[in-house]
Amino acid sequence: MEELLNIEDLSIYYITEAGETKAVNNLNLKLGKGETLGFVGETGAGKTTTALGIMRLVPNPPGKIVSGKISFDGEDILSKTEKEMQEIRGNKISMIFQDPMTSLNPVMTVGEQIAEVLALHQNLKKEELKEKTAQMLETVGIKRERINDYPHQFSGGMKQRVVIAMALACNPMLIIADEPTTALDVTIQAQVLELMIELQNKYNTSMIMITHDLGIVAEICDHVAIMYAGSVIEYGTVEKLYTDPKHPYTKGLFASIPTLDADEESLHVIKGAPPNPVDLPTGCKFHPRCEFATERCKCEVPKMIDLDDSHCVSCFLFDKGGEK
Repeated sequence: MEELLNIEDLSIYYITEAGETKAVNNLNLKLGKGETLGFVGETGAGKTTTALGIMRLVPNPPGKIVSGKISFDGEDILSKTEKEMQEIRGNKISMIFQDPMTSLNPVMTVGEQIAEVLALHQNLKKEELKEKTAQMLETVGIKRERINDYPHQFSGGMKQRVVIAMALACNPMLIIADEPTTALDVTIQAQVLELMIELQNKYNTSMIMITHDLGIVAEICDHVAIMYAGSVIEYGTVEKLYTDPKHPYTKGLFASIPTLDADEESLHVIKGAPPNPVDLPTGCKFHPRCEFATERCKCEVPKMIDLDDSHCVSCFLFDKGGEK
C-alpha cells in the first residue's frame, strides 16, 4: 500500500511547573493511503498530543516538538511555515475532536461553519459555496433546510455529524478522529461510526482513530498501534493483535475486556498505574508493571522487533525471534 504518513522518532514535551513532561517519546508510525489505523492507549499515553503534532497544533508554550520527522504525502510537515500549514489543515488533513458540544461555535450557524472551511480552501462563488455546504449536510444525513440552524438546535449526535461534515468538506487525504464518539450514548455511537465508515469508503480517505475502546477498533480499523508512555509498543493488523497479542501490556488490555461467558467474578487488572510523564522510569517504560521484567528491562529501552510483515513489538521477550 502506498505510504501517506511516516512519523520517525517524534518527541513532544511540555514545560510545566512540575517539570518537563515527556508526552511523546521517540514515536515511530506509518499509515498507508486509504487505510484506517486504530491508536489505542490509556489516558495520558500521548495519543492526542501525537495528533496535535501531526497537525502542528501543539501549543507553544508550554509544548514543543523536540525532535523527529513527520512526512505527509512526501512532504516534511515540521519544516512548513505556519502559512503553509494553514493550507494543509482542514484541506489535506482534518481533525474530529472528541466533544461535539464544544467543537462548534455557538454564535455561528452550522452552515456558516462548514462554508468557512470551504471558503478558506476552495475558490467557490457565493451560490456554489451555499450549495456545497447544503450537500455536505445531506452527506452526513442532515436536511439542507437546517443550514441556518445554530448548534444548540441539534442533539449531540447531530452536532457530531456537523463536525464530520466540516472535516470532510474539502475531501482531505487524512482524517484524525480523536475519540469522536466518547461524548455520545451507545446507540448514537453506532450510527456515527457507521456514517464514518461509509464516508471513508466513499472518499477513500485515510483515518487515524484515537480511542481506548477496543470494540471500535475491531469494527472499523485495518491496523492497530498500541501506545504506552508516549511510545508505540506494538503494531499490527487488527486480526494479528486481536488473536495473538504479544506485548505484556497489550495482553493485559485484552484480558481486561469483559465477556458474557467469563466465569471470573472480577475483571483482570494490570497492576500499578501509568508512569508519571515528568519522571519516567529508565529502560522499558512498562517494566515496573510487568510480571516478566528483568534487570535488562530496567536499564535498556527495547527496540521495535519485526515478528512478520504485519506485526512488530517493542519487548525484550522477542529479541531472539520468539517468546522466552
